[in-house]
Amino acid sequence: MNSAALIREYLLLGLRFDRVEQGYVDSFTGDPALRRAVEAEPQPDPAELARQARRLLAELPGGLDDDRAAFVGAHLRALDCAGRKFAGEEVGFVDEVEAYFDVRITKGDPARYQEAHDRLDDALGGTGSLAERMQTHRASEEIPPARLEEAIHAFSSALRDRVRATFPLPANETITYEVVTDKPWSGFNYYLGDYRSTVAVNADLKQQMSNLPRLVAHESYPGHHTEHCRKEAGLVEGKGHAEQTLFLVNTPQCLMAEGLADLALYAAVGPGAAGEGQGWGSWAADIYADLGLRFDGERAEILADAGLLLADVRQDAALMLHDEHRDVDDVVDFLERWLLVDDKRARQMLRFLSSPLWRAYTSTYVEGYRLLRGWLDARPDGVTLTERFGTLLDEPLIPSSLRAA
Repeated sequence: MNSAALIREYLLLGLRFDRVEQGYVDSFTGDPALRRAVEAEPQPDPAELARQARRLLAELPGGLDDDRAAFVGAHLRALDCAGRKFAGEEVGFVDEVEAYFDVRITKGDPARYQEAHDRLDDALGGTGSLAERMQTHRASEEIPPARLEEAIHAFSSALRDRVRATFPLPANETITYEVVTDKPWSGFNYYLGDYRSTVAVNADLKQQMSNLPRLVAHESYPGHHTEHCRKEAGLVEGKGHAEQTLFLVNTPQCLMAEGLADLALYAAVGPGAAGEGQGWGSWAADIYADLGLRFDGERAEILADAGLLLADVRQDAALMLHDEHRDVDDVVDFLERWLLVDDKRARQMLRFLSSPLWRAYTSTYVEGYRLLRGWLDARPDGVTLTERFGTLLDEPLIPSSLRAA
């Protein structure tokens, strides 16, 4: 099988998964005839899809260079696992995450969580339980619903100006923002192709001032939208890498994309309180001031740095739920204790962790940030953060290739 035929079969296989579980294809910007062909097929059998994935794996490299073959191979292994699970095969949660995302996960360290609480305690001050003070602080940071859309556009505009000067984008790239409700996530990028995205922001979660800059950077500039645009321009249009027209849930590209997006504000604005130069907090405070909103950027940076130590808590909750088969209320209590959230917020998190489609996805944020942040910070002498982040935006990398580097 030559490379063009192999990639065509890979795209058809990926598209078939959307007929097994709607939403498995996050975006497809390739030949519409392929989607029409899949829609005209009989309902696919998940076990047969797994077999198709293994047959294509056996064809590699199939004329592809090493990097492309590694990328496609990692994604075929993910689809093999997904097909087997959809067919009813029991797959352990840790093995499932490894097959999907090319990482091996373990439980976090409660000592780090306690250190985070100690830092939060110092930063918040005051009296009463830490959970009460944190919830009071969060409430004080809630963006008035009537101002949310205005604030989103303010940060999007400011970030777009910065990013376009650093990571050139096509002149016709655009984002449309929508405020939505009743979703298990806080924000979502729907990439439409031709350098266009729709970004949805969930108003149910009472967006906070300290989180909104990160959310807009994550979904838009220089996060998901920027990555999609750069890869469409460079890899698809420039090099003919048609496999990059398909973006599938529960595959290594998701871990890479979420890690990149979680580091978007760090790359675009600055490292924050623990680094050098202007932090994102003071930058955000200036934008909020233009909107007539007061924001303590310095405190926000300190709290965010402490919060990084709690990153593994959500993954631990997923392991408790799916690997240890713990009672749901025990998992809710664990989330409430360490993330200092109320019952309603903990159960909203559990909704994401319990979703058949999204249950493993939390690991993309936890492990993606850890892997990509380490890779960015271990850059060679003379390589800037901007240059290193640009490699993530432009190249078809997978987790194992970063670990090897």
